[in-house]
Amino acid sequence: MQADFAYQAAQDSAGCQLAVTIIADRELIRAQLHDDAEAAGFRVIECCTLEDYAQAGIASLGDLLLIDCAQVDAQDMAQLSRLDIRAGKAGAQMVVATSMAALDAVFGCFALSGPQILVDPGRAERVIAIGRALAHVPNLRLRELDEEDRLMLLRLTEQVGQIAMRLERTSPGKSASGGAFRLESPAPAWRGQGEEYLVEAKVRARLPEPALLRRILKARQARARFFDGDLFADPAWDMLLDLAAARGEGLRVSVTSLCIAAGVPATTALRWIGQMVEAGLLLRVQDPEDRRRAFIALADTSAAALANYFAEVGTAELAAV
Repeated sequence: MQADFAYQAAQDSAGCQLAVTIIADRELIRAQLHDDAEAAGFRVIECCTLEDYAQAGIASLGDLLLIDCAQVDAQDMAQLSRLDIRAGKAGAQMVVATSMAALDAVFGCFALSGPQILVDPGRAERVIAIGRALAHVPNLRLRELDEEDRLMLLRLTEQVGQIAMRLERTSPGKSASGGAFRLESPAPAWRGQGEEYLVEAKVRARLPEPALLRRILKARQARARFFDGDLFADPAWDMLLDLAAARGEGLRVSVTSLCIAAGVPATTALRWIGQMVEAGLLLRVQDPEDRRRAFIALADTSAAALANYFAEVGTAELAAV
């Protein structure tokens, strides 16, 4: 007798089939997303372009929202921002695919819903993102993945877990000393009123000059010309160096620029950025002149931790870092 490989639809803990809304301007991608969502057990409640979705005024988002927007204009950005607010309030999960050219604009639209953002993804990456979304649904029964998809999902899960653990260990806000900032006296030896006690000042370390940080970053990136870049991939450190230099230069750093500095694929860099923001190492800063844009900056505790590190290592050794 032939084995029965039919699996039940993806359901929530109440036994209701999960629903998905698909918004994609490219017809081929829209068809692929439709097939992949159905294969994962979702019920597709809408599959259309962003313009059609905006005009239809559809009430329900479903449990998952899949968006593909390789190019966006001002009207698209306004619609994406509205979807971000709705998904954030409804608790719907989002997977947003875009291009490197549109990344800054798209990233700025999503401040509430915490979507998975993919940059120029292949179909396998989209499938894995759907799998990650399913992993957040309790008591879920899935259709079977083939061995290749299973291994890719396992590797992705391990990667995200490793990022989270590494950041938890290195977050300066959780150091045993209670953080990098503390109340200090205004002079090397300051005596309080009445001279009952003496407070010895601790000199606060300063970040190295931006030009030196840029040279260090450039030297690190040059290794990829002679060796496999994966051998030296350390996106968190490269992003910290880039943001520290920008801080000294008084420059704002876009998410696209930071992804390039990370030296890893943009989608991977975005995972690191998301985890580092969550860990308090980085800050998402809204552009005061255009609320649709957002920049990434060092948290003060991260800047202080970097300054203390470089002060301990010494400037003579910095170029070899």
